[in-house]
Amino acid sequence: MKPNQATYALVGNPNVGKTSLFNLLTCSRYDVGNWAGVTVEKKEGLIRGKRMRRHFRHHGYGHGHRCQHGNRYCDRCHRTIENHRIIDLPGIYSLAPVSEDEQVAVNFIFNESVDKIINIVDASSLDRNLYLTFQLLEMNRPLVMALNMTDVAKSYGFSLDTDKMSEQLGIPVVPMVTRVGQGLDKLYDALVEPAVTPEFQIKYNSVIEEGISGLSKFFNGNLAPTEYRWVALQIIEGNQELKERYIKQESMADAYQLLLSMSEKCKAPLADVIRDERYHYLEQFLADVKIIEEADRVNWTERIDRIVTNRWLGIPIFFVAIFLTFQITFTWVGTPLQDLLEGWFRGPLSAWVINGMVALDLQPWLIALVVDGILAGVGGVLVFIPQIFILFLIISFLEDSGYMARAAFLMDRGLAKLGLNGKAFIPLVVGFGCNVPGIMSARTLENSRERLVTILLNPFMSCTARIMVYALFTSIFFKSHQGLVIFSLYLLGIVVAILLGLVFKKFLLRGETGFFVMEMPPYRIPIIKNIALSTWDKGKEFLKKAGTIILAMSVVLWFLSNFSYSGMVEMSESFLAALGSMLAPFLAPLGFGTWEAGVSLISGFVAKEVVVSTMSIVYGAGDITTQLSATIQEVFNPVSAYAFMVFILLYAPCMPTLVVMRKEIGSWKWPLFSIVYSVGIAWVLAFIIYQVGSRLLL
Repeated sequence: MKPNQATYALVGNPNVGKTSLFNLLTCSRYDVGNWAGVTVEKKEGLIRGKRMRRHFRHHGYGHGHRCQHGNRYCDRCHRTIENHRIIDLPGIYSLAPVSEDEQVAVNFIFNESVDKIINIVDASSLDRNLYLTFQLLEMNRPLVMALNMTDVAKSYGFSLDTDKMSEQLGIPVVPMVTRVGQGLDKLYDALVEPAVTPEFQIKYNSVIEEGISGLSKFFNGNLAPTEYRWVALQIIEGNQELKERYIKQESMADAYQLLLSMSEKCKAPLADVIRDERYHYLEQFLADVKIIEEADRVNWTERIDRIVTNRWLGIPIFFVAIFLTFQITFTWVGTPLQDLLEGWFRGPLSAWVINGMVALDLQPWLIALVVDGILAGVGGVLVFIPQIFILFLIISFLEDSGYMARAAFLMDRGLAKLGLNGKAFIPLVVGFGCNVPGIMSARTLENSRERLVTILLNPFMSCTARIMVYALFTSIFFKSHQGLVIFSLYLLGIVVAILLGLVFKKFLLRGETGFFVMEMPPYRIPIIKNIALSTWDKGKEFLKKAGTIILAMSVVLWFLSNFSYSGMVEMSESFLAALGSMLAPFLAPLGFGTWEAGVSLISGFVAKEVVVSTMSIVYGAGDITTQLSATIQEVFNPVSAYAFMVFILLYAPCMPTLVVMRKEIGSWKWPLFSIVYSVGIAWVLAFIIYQVGSRLLL
């Protein structure tokens, strides 16, 4: 850390706007969503960007000066205003963690030194948010409250007296609306002010207060005087780690007897007693600072929820929303745009590349590499950009509107039959975008067995990488029903996950199911800019893969498909053909027993996006998808094409997914097991579809 570089930590409940504020302060664009569980690990950045330059313009200094450490500096207010560290922590409800992501946040708060904690709270739900605030204040650490979502509170018919809040809590309170950047400058002003330790203390009942004094006698002296009270409170609440860290070993038995005596006097668990008294103080505090403006204001969130979370209507509405998503993506909008892009690739771009290389008098093999390798491989994937971006646009809209949290609520009852709870829905839905962050999102689950099962089921959620395979085959064989066919594949993945979850419940989830607690965020009208940025950020990852992994694989595959030990040969005699031929007998009963299909599946193990580019190369589709489509129609029929898509949906997770599975689980046993059973399930279902479908339809 640089000299004089301050460190701030963003702390708050899930889904209160921590990552949104982090993005504003650091000019980053990490994923945000109007639902809990988006952030599962801490992120670090530096304060910088347009907001800082605005500060200089306000003081008439243009772009300002720099101090001896290289940080931006304002002579007029004597503040260093850039390059301070800021840490975005996963959301927590209290300092008693119940899941892995919460443990990350609590460990940081307890063990790391920061100049100030920025406590972000939801102004519309202070009765829930302030419990954590009181715990942070009791730690006697410099604190700034970012009172976010004041616009939502106003829509509910009330406002908050921030001056009175600041006076009673002893900390700066800054009203904000982070979605639109409102209040950011005032927050910065509060951050650069000298740190002041808040003088905040809740007066508990006599038993608790005597216990705090009694426990302090057993401490080992490694605490500052200001820390005695909050450490004692944590121990009384049941924090075993702090108990072992700060109580003398020879006094451990006496401390245990004191806690036991306190519990007997209170006739209740001590943690419950402290919690009740904090909430009693919270009620009094809210009564002082809450200003009711319109008691009868219509709550549109509750009205909409009566329909979309209805016991009978909720799930049908959810499936209709998903179906419409696929119809818009693949039938109504996406495919016409794809045809336009394909025409540009096949026409002007291909002609320009070929004519340019011929004019440069390049070697024939190099021209073949560029046209039949790179242009066919990468171009065969890039033509699906419209569908990818439209799908991400719709998903971003659903996330930002607040609907995804309702979907998790709706799925809780069904997931309970698998031994899971509604929180498991979040990692599974994230898996529809990419299985890697979906698996990482399983950290929000408190129960380790539920976390394991959720990770094992996640690869059956059809990620966007598979969409290109679906789009290619459905545009050839099911052009009039693309949305319906792709919807059926997504639904099949969910059904397989459910059936496998029932098996795992019997053998892996013996025991009590974790509890499901999830706040329902208010519905919001998504901001166009935020939706556009979120869509671009997600789509950008796809473009990066096209420019890195797919490009590299296209070059490698072209060489393997054109060379053997004897040099440059026909593709049917190449290294690639020999490799694919080993799999052909295994795939023959499924309707696609060719070496080309085998090679495509092997490349898909690296990344599912590479399947289409591999087919473009091995089928010699130099003019992108037109020639590829014609060749596929000769090799596949509608039944074998559907069986192939089912196999792509279900067979082995890609390599990045396996690596993350190993990291999250802690061993290779389960990732390797997932390869075995997923390939087995994929083969059996593809076999049934092809054999039965061929007899009934062909």
